[in-house]
Amino acid sequence: MQTSEKKTSAICKGKIALVTGASRGIGCAVALELAKQGAHVVALARTVGGLEELDDEIQKMGSSATLVPVDIRDGDALDRLGASLHERYKKLDILVGNAGFLANLTPLSHVEPKDWDQTIATNLTANWRLIRSLDPLLKASDAGRAVFVTSGAARKATPYWGAYAVSKAALDTLVLTYAAECEKTNVRVNLFNPGPIRTKMRARVMPGEDPATLDPPRKPAEYIVKLCLPSCEENGRIYDYRSKAFLPA
Repeated sequence: MQTSEKKTSAICKGKIALVTGASRGIGCAVALELAKQGAHVVALARTVGGLEELDDEIQKMGSSATLVPVDIRDGDALDRLGASLHERYKKLDILVGNAGFLANLTPLSHVEPKDWDQTIATNLTANWRLIRSLDPLLKASDAGRAVFVTSGAARKATPYWGAYAVSKAALDTLVLTYAAECEKTNVRVNLFNPGPIRTKMRARVMPGEDPATLDPPRKPAEYIVKLCLPSCEENGRIYDYRSKAFLPA
């Protein structure tokens, strides 16, 4: 872990926030917004260069970050991370499970086993391992907040999106179950559906789409951060960015 420290004052001052997939896209935007609000950001990603660029931006705004270069599919590493955070901070105030994997769009019968396995491992199993590792730390916070990034694909059967849709549908069930288990605690757990956003992942699978028609990641990031604040008392809900509202329970 590499750590930078500077003083700041904002709504999240004193909060410890962990963000996965923080080196680019929505994860990077969320990390920057949380840092802007004064949180110390624990940034996870595989791309060291992207994390270092994020750290440079966070330092410029006078906040601080801990960089964790890790493959989110490494469950043992996530267990060690939980132990390290406990030793250093004794708590975790905010968890944003953003890291995701989307293989090439293809019929279910053509999905390569390695792509299926990576999709499930990244989008589902990794988030379960995060919950397993970090749940005690979230409950040690006076207002633990967890937000996981889902997709509209989870709620509709769209041809060629099968592996991704299955992983996100399972993620929804995982997170809503965790939320129900946290109902009588100080932890609030929700899902966030960003819809189509101007990211590299989106551009790779939708090459004919005009990126200028899509919102940049910083736009949904502002709404994700609102779900991370102590003032958010919603639990077990899915916030839909396009409609700017929680979906019906």
